[in-house]
Amino acid sequence: MKVPEITKKEFLTKVADFETSPGEWIFLGERPCIVDFYASWCGPCKMIAPILDELAGDYAGTIDFYKVNTEKEEHLSQVFDIRSIPTILFCPVDGQPQIVKGAMGKADFKKIIEEILL
Repeated sequence: MKVPEITKKEFLTKVADFETSPGEWIFLGERPCIVDFYASWCGPCKMIAPILDELAGDYAGTIDFYKVNTEKEEHLSQVFDIRSIPTILFCPVDGQPQIVKGAMGKADFKKIIEEILL
């Protein structure tokens, strides 16, 4: 399953509307989600892309997966203080999101999913 790329406008409706509620995290999704902040030229980003695609299939209907191109969505990158890529945003339905910087293997993703999202 291919992880869809979303824009700032889509992020504001599917994940969190940080413009309406600045400084306050209000998750808008129906299911927990994972947001991959990436760039097309980034080697580690290319390395984890197939892992995220596979996990999106494994957790279809349970967790939503999205990608944000940091070069196209500079404002989103600034809001989340993205300084290195890949940066992964794990968003539980209840509670605060968690950010993990750098590439990880599938087992690492699954561990975080189990601990934070499910």
